[in-house]
Amino acid sequence: MWFKKRSFLIVILLLIAIHYSMKLTEFDLAKFRDFSNMIDFLTQWFPMDFSTFPRMIEDSIETLAMAFLGSFFGLLFALPLSFLAARNTTPFPPLLHATRLFLSFVRSIPEIVFGLVLLTALGLGPFPAVLAIMFHNIGVLGKLISELIESADPGPQEAMKAVGAKNGFGSLFSILPQIWPNVLSQYFYRFEVAIRTSLILGFIGGGGIGQRLFNDFKTFQYSAVSLDVLLIMIIVVIVDLIGGIIRNRII
Repeated sequence: MWFKKRSFLIVILLLIAIHYSMKLTEFDLAKFRDFSNMIDFLTQWFPMDFSTFPRMIEDSIETLAMAFLGSFFGLLFALPLSFLAARNTTPFPPLLHATRLFLSFVRSIPEIVFGLVLLTALGLGPFPAVLAIMFHNIGVLGKLISELIESADPGPQEAMKAVGAKNGFGSLFSILPQIWPNVLSQYFYRFEVAIRTSLILGFIGGGGIGQRLFNDFKTFQYSAVSLDVLLIMIIVVIVDLIGGIIRNRII
């Protein structure tokens, strides 16, 4: 019988949760009845303002650099930590739990919180934003890569041990080639996320196209805002295409 009392109870609880969530968030589709304000607002976005286009390109490259460095350094630190956080490669059980606790702690803090702290301590600019992205990515990538390590085929690792390889080198050269395509896939996904995160960090003084977008919004320069948004979309699409090409070549 496909119908079960337990399934009925789950559906009821889900409907109750949806109802109260809509109530708490003031979810009301009736607000979409009048589109005149939205249409008036969007008409101010066109035609696009290309007068500051060269500066926008520089800010876009700065945002790309922030996302790239934050993601790259995050991966660089996450790789060794992920081997310590995996059950089949960590040398000591206490180190396993300590590393997992550290990764969970770093992962639980959003980039914008790191950004607020670092921007206050180090001053405005892209450098604190890079560090904020890096710290969060260490936690996220460390967790994801450790799970890939634990699911890797143990055969090559056992073969390396059989020929006398030390545990560290044996784990590195037997597991990393297996998981590397998936590691790259996770990296490029985090790179895309970091681009969007860089925009948010730009709102609080992190620089880049995000700060320009925020300033254009504050000064009601909506024709410049439309070009900012277009550049952001182009950056994300290009990064996604490049990541797909690299993944396909390696796999």
